[in-house]
Amino acid sequence: MRLFAIALWLAAAPTVAFVVLAITGWSYVGPALAGIVISIAAAFAFALVWTRDLDRLTGSVRRVASDEAVPEAGTAVLMDALGREIERLSRHLIARTARVEQQRRADTLILERLPDPVIVLGRDRSVQRSNPAARVAFGDDIAAVLRHPGLRLATERALSTNTAQTAEIGLRVPMPRDVYATVVPMDPPLADGGLALLVLSDRTRERVVERMRADFVANVSHELRTPLASLIGFIETLRGPAADDPPAQQRFLEIMAEQGARMNRLIDDLLSLSRIELTEHQTPAQPLDVAKLVSRMVAGFEPRLTERNLQLALRIEADLPAVAGDSDQMAQVLQNLLDNAVKYGRDGGVLTVETGIAPPGDRWPARRGVVIAVTDQGAGIPREHLPRLTERFYRVDKGRSRAVGGTGLGLAIVKHIVNRHRGQMLIESEVGQGTTVSIWLPVPQGAPRPADAD
Repeated sequence: MRLFAIALWLAAAPTVAFVVLAITGWSYVGPALAGIVISIAAAFAFALVWTRDLDRLTGSVRRVASDEAVPEAGTAVLMDALGREIERLSRHLIARTARVEQQRRADTLILERLPDPVIVLGRDRSVQRSNPAARVAFGDDIAAVLRHPGLRLATERALSTNTAQTAEIGLRVPMPRDVYATVVPMDPPLADGGLALLVLSDRTRERVVERMRADFVANVSHELRTPLASLIGFIETLRGPAADDPPAQQRFLEIMAEQGARMNRLIDDLLSLSRIELTEHQTPAQPLDVAKLVSRMVAGFEPRLTERNLQLALRIEADLPAVAGDSDQMAQVLQNLLDNAVKYGRDGGVLTVETGIAPPGDRWPARRGVVIAVTDQGAGIPREHLPRLTERFYRVDKGRSRAVGGTGLGLAIVKHIVNRHRGQMLIESEVGQGTTVSIWLPVPQGAPRPADAD
């Protein structure tokens, strides 16, 4: 229909001219009819070629718009120059698109390789994308981090003033940490629509070191004062009244050796606690076979169990999944828990160690996890003391704790190691019945079976 209409418009003028010539006698009817037929045929041929060129060029423009291959040159007859211009434009657009894509990949690569967590914020202040450092540091809690009031205020201020803003914030998810946040507005926006870059620098280690220095001086000066005073007193006695008393010297030297050993344990525990606090914000990633670790640690306590006439009840659930854990630190956790159970358990009693999948209920998080529980049949702990048991140097019975060689740091060490593993710790006790310390450790999604973890 379009071709017919174009041909009629093209043939209209010469056809009318030949009709007028025939009517006025200026031309014979035969030649006039021949001229009309030739005019109409030529118009149809021209319209056919013109329509074909137009369709081809329209298709070429569509291919350029859809980033397809460059259209072929020389396909148009009447619009050859326009066809070549479209071809040149197509090549130019393809080259520019390639450069833009290369720049976008370079931007993405730079973002992915940055060591600090970086989050790209969209127009609605939601997460457009994040780099691996951010995903490792915050996991599924990135959205919760963005809801921090200080961070939200810095973001709004940066976008409204179009200048970079900073904020020092304290995060509580997925664990307590100190973060220095920088919000950089993007004007114009990034290729994916990102309006701002959020750079989160973890300052937890620096803050921990600062606190550690102050705590170490305070703790050491307090805890070492008593054994040092005892040592100094015994040394003065040995130099004076007991200088010629071998039995007294032997007794005093034994006490001095005990005090020296106590100071050595105290310093070892303080150094251990300091090392743990330095890495507490870094989640372990290596798979750990909990069943094997528990079996190995319990086997190492058999001589002490025999010495205290304690019976062992060991229950390990079959086919436990692997957890993400530091084997040395988890061995330290079990060492402290078993050591406490042996020290404070009742002679001739039962020490129970249970390991299995966390039962459903309100005690543990909803996600899958493994629970390790150590139970003794000792004197128990009054309820009012339970919330403070993981504090440094907190002791329910200071005399008894020192008598059995306790430093008051064991459960504090356990708490910090469990925090590093993103786990939970629960202490339950009843006076006269005993104490149970339970550790819950999360199982990573798609965690391999212990046989695969090895």
